Parts: sequence; structure tokens; C-alpha cells
Amino acid sequence: MATTLTGLKIWDGNRQLDANAIRIESDRITAIGNHEEVSAGSEVVDFAGATAIPGLIDAHVHMVLDPTRRTPPGAGDVPDLDAMRERARQMLDAGITTARDLGGGHWQELKLRDEINSGAVQGPRLLCAGQPVTSVGGHCHFWGGEAANAAEIETVINRQLDHHVDLLKVMATGGRMTSGSRPEQPQFSVEELAVVVARAEQAGMHVAAHCHGTAGIHAAACAGVTTIEHCSWVGEGGWASDYQVDVAELIATSGIRVSPTVNAGWQRMIGNPVGDRVKAAFNAMIDLGIPLIASTDAGIPGVNHHDLPKALAVFSTLADLISEYTLASATSRSASALGIDHVTGSIRAGLSADLLVVDGDPLTNLSALEKPLAVWARGRRHH
Repeated sequence: MATTLTGLKIWDGNRQLDANAIRIESDRITAIGNHEEVSAGSEVVDFAGATAIPGLIDAHVHMVLDPTRRTPPGAGDVPDLDAMRERARQMLDAGITTARDLGGGHWQELKLRDEINSGAVQGPRLLCAGQPVTSVGGHCHFWGGEAANAAEIETVINRQLDHHVDLLKVMATGGRMTSGSRPEQPQFSVEELAVVVARAEQAGMHVAAHCHGTAGIHAAACAGVTTIEHCSWVGEGGWASDYQVDVAELIATSGIRVSPTVNAGWQRMIGNPVGDRVKAAFNAMIDLGIPLIASTDAGIPGVNHHDLPKALAVFSTLADLISEYTLASATSRSASALGIDHVTGSIRAGLSADLLVVDGDPLTNLSALEKPLAVWARGRRHH
């Protein structure tokens, strides 16, 4: 049975459409137009005065992490799959229909992905990286991806491929979550990072590189990763203190996307010196044409998996973005960066019916994203 959503303002991921209705059949959008043109023979759902946008995409989450926990997991800690299922349900409640999972230790997130794909569990479409490649004792070593050289990097990657991951993740620098790890320090050489990129290319996959310090950002860009996560420009002066235009230009000319993991808690930085440095770096990257995609690092302490809508308003303010850019960063631009724009990210006939209907107009007030009226994921209405 076809369903037609009517009475809508429609923003398709790039622009406002001169249309008020979306027709869904099975798991696909089959037509967009005026009510009289597309609704024949379908169940009609009227959303007069509401706005439809593509389902939201969070490009950096960790489904295995409990955001109420303040310490990192131990190597033997097996994540609670039921808790992960509940996080997935809450994400759909918030209109997040796709997410990229960038690290876990026991491949539980892949089990969740497969349950969602089979329809047994409701949740967002998940793209999963499995165990991140990291240095010995390096950032998130507790997830089991330690490697001391190129041969051991190959071994870690083979293990992920055996578990049918969707992409590869590498920790190019240290991070704050791991004791003894320093965010400003690189963990691998350009040559070692290139091994990860080469194996990903052989498998037809992307590489996401965790990068805080500028030296690690430079190494990842030289190696040709797909996305740089965080891109914090950390130097001796702290966060965003070491922005280097030549490195940013390399990112731009290489076609690398930046996933800055801005969560709602970054509100505390707006107007202070660190926030001003972060804003300057964001603006400089955008001026160079580097696409920024929405991400939150959901699962780390205090960052809930369903809070992307709140985070987008903070991201928009902190980076001084217009609403269209912010929304595209969580829909069409993110889908393109993740290599799934032929599947989702836009409201277009033939794409997956991943839709968020909100009360109000997020183009004029991003807080409307926090008032979802309905969510469709792969053609199925989520309640």
C-alpha cells in the first residue's frame, strides 16, 4: 500500500521544493509533487504546516559506549546489546535514520547493524568500522586493534574484513579518553597510514582517521584518508591553536571531508577563546571548500546518541553557519561524504524513504529539529 504525506513544506537536502506531497511505496520515495498529482490510490497522511527533510545522519557514533559512564571500557567488557538496541530506538525517535559507527571491540555494533537491516530491530542504518587500528597502548587500544608495524596493521585490518565491516578506522593521533595517550601526538607514520588506505581501496571501502594534533592531520591527509574525524588542530597552545593553512589546503585539494564531532556540550565554548579559535578554523576550512559533515562522537561521556538535533544548533552557532549549510551537513553532504548519496540523504524519487517531519521550519529555526512529528526509516514509519 502506498502512502502519501501531504500539506508539507519540503526541503530536499539542498533546496526548498515547490511541492507539498511525498509518495512512499515499500521502502522508496516514488514521487514528489503536489497532492493531486501524487496521492492517487494511496493512504494520505496530512501534516499541514509541518516541514519534511531527509532523515538525519550522524557521521560519528559509538553504539557500544554508555554515555553515562565516565571511564573507558576494559578490554574484556562485552557491550550490552539490549542497551545498544534501546540507543538505536532513541536515535530513530530523534529523526536520525543513518549513523556511522567508528569503533568498538567485540563487533556487537555489527550484530546490531544486521538486526536493523533484517527488520528485527528498529534503528538507524549503520555503517560500522569494527576495531580501530591503533598503536600499541594507543588511543582506544582496549578495543583490540593494536598494531606496532605495517604487518600488524594488515593483521588488524584482516580481522575487521573477516567480520564484514563497512569501512576502516585508524587512530592517527592520540586521544583524551585513553590514559597515557596524547591528542597532539601522531601514532603512525604516513607510510603506515597509507597501508590502511591501500587495503581500504582494495576492499572498496572508506577510511576514517581520528586526528586531533596537526602533525597527525597532516599525515592522514598525505596518506589520502576519506574523512578526518575531529580535525582539532591541537598544538602546544591547546585545542585549535595550530591551524596550518598549507595542511588545510592539502585536505581541500585531496577531496577529504572533515567530521568535527561537535556535540551539544560544545555550547560551553561559544564566546570563549577556545571557541573563537575553533570558529576561525571552521570558517577557514569552509572558505577553502572543505566540506564539514555533522557528527557528535555519541557515546563518549555525556554525549547521548539521540542528541544530534540539539548539537546541530550548537554547530551552526559555533561555526557561524547558515541553516541550509547546517542541515546539509547532516543530510545530503554527509551522505555524499559517506558514499551513500545514491541510497539516502536527499528527498528524491528512487532513494530510500528516510524522512523526518518536524513541527515548524528548521530553515528559519533549527530548534524545530527537536520537535519531530514523524519519522520514516527505509519506508517504515517509526513510532
